[in-house]
Amino acid sequence: MPNSNRDRAHSTTGTAGPDSSGEPLKHQTDIARAAALIADPSRARILKCLADGRALPANALAGEAAIGAATASAHLAKLVEGALLTVEQRGRHRFYRLAGPDVSAALECLAVIAPPLAVTSLKQSNRAHALHRGRSCYDHLAGRLGVALMRGLLERGILTGHDGIHRPGEAVRDRPASYGRDAQYRLTSAGHRALAGLGIDTDRLPPRRPAIRYCVDWSEHQHHLAGGLGAVLTARLFALDWVRWGRSPRVVHLTDRGADGLERMLGAVLTHETNPAESATAPPGPRTGPSPEGPR
Repeated sequence: MPNSNRDRAHSTTGTAGPDSSGEPLKHQTDIARAAALIADPSRARILKCLADGRALPANALAGEAAIGAATASAHLAKLVEGALLTVEQRGRHRFYRLAGPDVSAALECLAVIAPPLAVTSLKQSNRAHALHRGRSCYDHLAGRLGVALMRGLLERGILTGHDGIHRPGEAVRDRPASYGRDAQYRLTSAGHRALAGLGIDTDRLPPRRPAIRYCVDWSEHQHHLAGGLGAVLTARLFALDWVRWGRSPRVVHLTDRGADGLERMLGAVLTHETNPAESATAPPGPRTGPSPEGPR
């Protein structure tokens, strides 16, 4: 007998597409409910702030959204109830993070169809340039930095299977700001050795998620590395102080040590000059990178 409550809840929605593993979903999805949670401007700012995969306390999220503590608490409760966020208690504080990489991927997809925010200050312009230059895409690197890393991995023969270029006219399932599905990248024998030299054990990548995936970068329209390998590699680059967090959410800076190390070890070259105003805001020391844990 059909579930009448479920039928009513999904009566205006279509059948879901593939899940994060690439398998078609066997049920319908309540798009309206998820969209309503994201639609509030304050909640959207909170979600964007958490899109790099890190966990942040409620007071920091309230500051980023420019709202009071009580208002932020109400918004956060709705996002947790709607399964877009998870929360954990650390001493006296609650820390919130995205429920998984699929939430970040959904935000990236919405960015493709969303109208641009008006740039009304030099600070906003600098941040936009910084996000294009280097940013996190949940727990892996994106922007020109992520694309340069992918290009280096391919040119060094660490990865094989495609040239990393997104060609819309030839794409079957690939779309900007989403997981790619048309190409099949593989780690080569030389790749295992090269990554071992960087301190990465490719036989011990995070479980319960594809080892190698790619995203079609929304700003560069090329591929950047995702999946378990992308997460572990990014975490290692943070640990080596080759990349650092910027002050703005999701912004990632390449350090001088990192520029030398990435070119020498992985063949990655970021040719564009750093935006001087944004780089001046970067903190002087390393910060903890995004966690490589979590299912894909």
